[in-house]
Amino acid sequence: MTPVLSVRDLRIRFGSQEAVKGVSFELAEGEALGVVGESGSGKSSLALALLGLHTDAEVTGEIRAAGTDVLAASPEELRRLRGGGVAMVFQDPLSSLDPFLRVGDQIAEVYRAHTGASRKEAAAKAVQVLDRVGIPDAARRARAHPHEFSGGMRQRALIAMALALEPRVLVADEPTTALDVTVQARLLDLLDDLRADTGMALLLVSHDFGVVARTADRVLVMRDGEAVEQGPVAQVLRDPRADYTRELLAAVPRVDAPSGRTREITGEPLLTVTGLRRDFVSGPPLRRRAVAAVDDVAFQVRRGETLGIVGESGSGKSTLARLIVRLLEPTAGTVEVAGDGRRRDVQMVFQDPGASLNPRRTVGDAIAEPLRVHGEPEPEKTARELMARVGLDPGRYGAYPHEFSGGQRQRVGIARALALRPRLLVCDEPVTALDVSTQAQVLGLLAELQEEFDLTLVFISHDLAVVRQVSDRVAVMRDGRIVELADAGELYGSPAHPYTKELLAAVPRL
Repeated sequence: MTPVLSVRDLRIRFGSQEAVKGVSFELAEGEALGVVGESGSGKSSLALALLGLHTDAEVTGEIRAAGTDVLAASPEELRRLRGGGVAMVFQDPLSSLDPFLRVGDQIAEVYRAHTGASRKEAAAKAVQVLDRVGIPDAARRARAHPHEFSGGMRQRALIAMALALEPRVLVADEPTTALDVTVQARLLDLLDDLRADTGMALLLVSHDFGVVARTADRVLVMRDGEAVEQGPVAQVLRDPRADYTRELLAAVPRVDAPSGRTREITGEPLLTVTGLRRDFVSGPPLRRRAVAAVDDVAFQVRRGETLGIVGESGSGKSTLARLIVRLLEPTAGTVEVAGDGRRRDVQMVFQDPGASLNPRRTVGDAIAEPLRVHGEPEPEKTARELMARVGLDPGRYGAYPHEFSGGQRQRVGIARALALRPRLLVCDEPVTALDVSTQAQVLGLLAELQEEFDLTLVFISHDLAVVRQVSDRVAVMRDGRIVELADAGELYGSPAHPYTKELLAAVPRL
């Protein structure tokens, strides 16, 4: 059978840097290939090349996709290829959807551009494909704007846009990275169903081995632009040949690990949360109502303990984090830190270090700033020492955030949070967007710093495997409330609440 996608000796060069180095593979109709590797391994460069989307790179080798020689194709041939031959779904649907246009109109516009259909036909097609990907009440939701969709629904809308042209190959670049486990599971089920129903082939780019194990038939492992290993997914996961593959698999946190973190915590409570509630006003001007994002939450965290908090988007996790560090004031209830309760005693590590760092300020100044604000002596000297402690070169004090990788920027965020020697560190999704090896390094660093600085941690994440790895106890949030709180081993081994069971069942396993 002729493969629907064939890549031979693909090389991609940006100036003097070779991003992809002689990669070859084939993809048959209805087959799913997972491409995994760390950030900078060349995964996304490879994916973009399949649709001829590199305009600033030298691309050589051979790519035959849906009968088209991509590297020799004319602009018109590439336009046709991107219509019915190969479609792509990107990681961040918000950056791919126009915030000013209704979702249905955007799908209809793409369909009309490639097929010449009438407005009425295109509108009907948009509703049809939205319904196909599981958007409820598709005719009504087609008239909504992207901000009115949840993250999972926006990702489904992008898949619907791709499906409107009935592609033979779907390239999905990290489509589930920021999604909750239950939303992720539904999206992966959808991709499976689409392959079975339409014969569409899938190339799934991901740094998550669990997602690849759940969906792909074969796997291609990339490192520094090279294919270090490829084969049937079960074979590669059970008996990897390459040392690098073994290293990646060893770094993957496991929700089904024999035991989580087991320590006896005997300290006095450092953080006490009582009857905590935070309301936000929502709705149109004449029908505004108060909605409780956090509702009657109570717990304690002992000194030296790590409390993990898990739950889906909208469960109240991040609002709770901001209440603890006093970035938000509660509608009711209290947050008390033992001792004099100074604000400097409680610091936060944010999910996106790129967004929380000023791009016009050097990383050294970002770390030194809180020291200067509080009148600490020798702020620059202390900032350099903190950079060294979190594994950054102090000589890069004068470098800017964009000059660092994602993992390095997260280390900057941790160093800044530690500058005032806090007693409590609140980490809100600190490793969500990192590949597994970088994630393991950051988690290892946090564990070391917790011992060295006598830190108490509140660790918030939708990744249940990561939370199991780092936590002594775990709280599960849903609709603003804590529905279950127990020792990590007990909660993962024998969950009591149906919602906790649902979350754990949705986690992809190797």
